[in-house]
Amino acid sequence: MEKNKFKNQNLYVSEEEKILNWQEVQTAFKKTFGVEVYDSWLQKIALVKEYNDFLILGVPTRFFRDWIVSRYLDKILEQVRNFKLSINRVEFTIIEENKQNQELLKIHEINKVTEIKDSILNYNRLNPNLSFENFIQGKSNDIALSYSRKVCEHLSRYNPLYICGGVGLGKTHLLNAIGLTLQNDNNVMFISAERFMYHFIKSIKKNDMVNFKDFFRKSSIFIIDDIQFISGKESLQEEFFHTFNSLMDKGSQIIISADRAPTKLDRVQERMKSRLGGGLVVDIETPDLELKIKIIKKKIEEIQSQFKENINLDNDVINYIASESKTNIRELIGVLNRVIAFSRVNNKTLNVTDCKNILKDVFNQIRVITVDKIQNVVSNYFNIPLSEMLSQRRSRPLARPRQIAMYLAKKMTTRSLPEIGRRFANRDHTTVIHAVKTISRLSEQDDEMKKNINQIKSLLLEQ
Repeated sequence: MEKNKFKNQNLYVSEEEKILNWQEVQTAFKKTFGVEVYDSWLQKIALVKEYNDFLILGVPTRFFRDWIVSRYLDKILEQVRNFKLSINRVEFTIIEENKQNQELLKIHEINKVTEIKDSILNYNRLNPNLSFENFIQGKSNDIALSYSRKVCEHLSRYNPLYICGGVGLGKTHLLNAIGLTLQNDNNVMFISAERFMYHFIKSIKKNDMVNFKDFFRKSSIFIIDDIQFISGKESLQEEFFHTFNSLMDKGSQIIISADRAPTKLDRVQERMKSRLGGGLVVDIETPDLELKIKIIKKKIEEIQSQFKENINLDNDVINYIASESKTNIRELIGVLNRVIAFSRVNNKTLNVTDCKNILKDVFNQIRVITVDKIQNVVSNYFNIPLSEMLSQRRSRPLARPRQIAMYLAKKMTTRSLPEIGRRFANRDHTTVIHAVKTISRLSEQDDEMKKNINQIKSLLLEQ
């Protein structure tokens, strides 16, 4: 007999499917992280929405979100998967404390809209905190900011607008700011390429492609983040290509972000590259020292305003953090949060020497480690060609070094699981998860593996 099913948010869930007991998860958090960390940070995490493969968790402020993501995200996901193995992603949203109970109740409501519309409503959310007003301008992003504003003033003049740059440099902030500016007078669609694919697959499985096409193609403003995610996915590229053309034909404004220029996208159809680069392509570069200092000071102001406390970091400390943070804004904020937390816990005003001791391991990693470098060092260490290590062959002499490289990429870079998978011949993120777990287990059980990992880390930090 077919299992009875009910519709919970955007997914059809079997009655026999395991539903998370969030109280049990919180108990595990307390045991794993310790009472102090739990009481200060994790206790305030609330379960907002649960899906088959990911969770949306609520926290009271942006500072809480930034701190938890930078310090505990991987371990939180690991603990959640102990209770529900299908969960492979955790996302955070800001919940005002006086609205928290109402939000939590909504998870149990059964919506009376079509699956595609329900799922889009859950994802098409613009963050009111990511506006033009709080985007900090500098030489590295002033062109991208300028044209983002101009798009809002003159629709279709720059179409599509393609913003590219590395991870954590402000691309998503600009896309969100454009959406906020235009949402009152336009039908704005704001979605990531990964989520576009998710809805595409769901619609195919549910034989609901008509609603899928209609919903996405009726937008007057279509904003899509991280378009590089379509790399190597032929059917997804085909559908996006037709969606793109339909929107352009009806005069909709399209705004796109990616981690590289259209011409440098791997495993993307040439016609798609041509379409993406057919408008205006602008780049966001790594922030200079002046901009990083401005960002640090702005973040300190926000924290002081939120927590009604005085944060004493003198200019020498701020300059040190800014000058030593070499990669992106996300890393910069993570470093700042670490310094502030140490100062708060120890009730101490920090000097530069203190910061050097606190951050020495962080800056060693931030300064030199990339996925490409990890791949090259690992292939050289095991004396195997890089092309062989990245191939589809599964023999032990190739598979184990490949897993080690994936493990180190997760531990020593800021790349997400899907991003790491793409850098390893477009493998799925679940392959990366398996590699990380395998090498973590082996490094605890096998002295030789532990020795190999430590030696490779030393080589990476020396270069």
